Amino acid sequence: MTNQYQTLVNQGLGRRLARQLGLPRPPHLRRYRQGQPLVPGPVVVLGSGTSAQPLADVLLAWGLDVVRHLSPGRTAGAAVVALDDVAHPSDLSEVALELGAVVKSLAPGGRVVSFSRPVVDGLEPEVAAARHAVDGMMRSLGRELRGGATSNGVLLRDGLDVEAPSAQAALRFLLSGRSAYVDGQFIEISDQRGELPDDWDQPLAGKVAVVTGAARGIGAAIARTLSRDGAQVVCVDVPAAGSALATVANDVQGTALQLDVTRPDAGHLIIQHARQRHGGLDIVVHNAGITRDKLLANMDAARWNSVLAVNLESQLRMNDAFLTAGLQNLRVVSLASTSGIAGNRGQTNYAASKGGVMGMVAASRRDFAELGGGINAVAPGFIETEMTAKVPLATRAVARMIMPSLMQGGLPEDVAEAIGFLASGSAGGINGGTLRVCGQSLIGR
Repeated sequence: MTNQYQTLVNQGLGRRLARQLGLPRPPHLRRYRQGQPLVPGPVVVLGSGTSAQPLADVLLAWGLDVVRHLSPGRTAGAAVVALDDVAHPSDLSEVALELGAVVKSLAPGGRVVSFSRPVVDGLEPEVAAARHAVDGMMRSLGRELRGGATSNGVLLRDGLDVEAPSAQAALRFLLSGRSAYVDGQFIEISDQRGELPDDWDQPLAGKVAVVTGAARGIGAAIARTLSRDGAQVVCVDVPAAGSALATVANDVQGTALQLDVTRPDAGHLIIQHARQRHGGLDIVVHNAGITRDKLLANMDAARWNSVLAVNLESQLRMNDAFLTAGLQNLRVVSLASTSGIAGNRGQTNYAASKGGVMGMVAASRRDFAELGGGINAVAPGFIETEMTAKVPLATRAVARMIMPSLMQGGLPEDVAEAIGFLASGSAGGINGGTLRVCGQSLIGR
């Protein structure tokens, strides 16, 4: 969906007027296109932590131009910062100032990625303070960067190093154009599981994926992205969307399954279809969802119950069916929302359902891990879809330019890219978390 304001203020007379008047200028984001460079310039590795040299080695193995110091006049494509050994807030000073100098020369669409460790029970106060300080530093940096550059982090559980498959996969995702609308976020690596793909452009080769709510919008984008990345896709939606569903299924050379996900046997029917038509099931994306907005004071039972039934209760039943069937190595990704994190006026039912999704994901991680799989959620912010196009123009303008640090709404493909990453086998060490795709919206964290 074209943002006419963005186009106007980034070229010719419109750009000059925007500068003179101090108007916000939403940048054009660097999104993934097959065959493009991973980063738009050399990668600067900063920090003296134990992960610094292994990080440089990983980046060199990918054929990137890796430097420890940026020469005067050079433009950096990315900065990767090793902070896994910080044990006191004072440990941040030197590397933070080095990073500040590199940021001045960061290319449009550049990336800053930190490696640190999460705050866990039993840490000394100064260690916990230092680790949490990285959180604040990186999120704030995301609000300072310009030109579509982003700042994110990878959290390594104690005992893990950057050579863990999911640590490498997270680094590559955050450096690439796939993470265009992910900003100010942290991806936690909890264990050594995961298998790196033979081809980073086809990370889902040989996999069978099911996408619910696939007939249009974000669901259709997910189906197309998973297919592009090598998966055979089963597109699921209600019978009323049959024509649009068939179009998407044909586009991705997959199969269509007309199904209401609120049916008690929906999970069983999905397993049956995937096995009969494709020989198995490796990935499930719970995307089907509805809104029935109303202030709680005016809410009726039909609005409340229908939203919870589609957005949350159906996922619980289907997941139970997948676990009962003993599906090995199944990776599940559920659609949450920033509304479920920070709330949204008139969406108590929707926010309850999406908050519930995140709770479900966190509580289900062990059950899926026992079968070799995992479950995560993606929480989109303001995404340009047919539904958001119905939002009043002034409200959309505020949501695009003021709330996210990237000063614009995201696209369905931005959500799809994050789901493709979490659905891949290389993300096996990421389990039970929620990744926000919101351009670092001001709401929540």
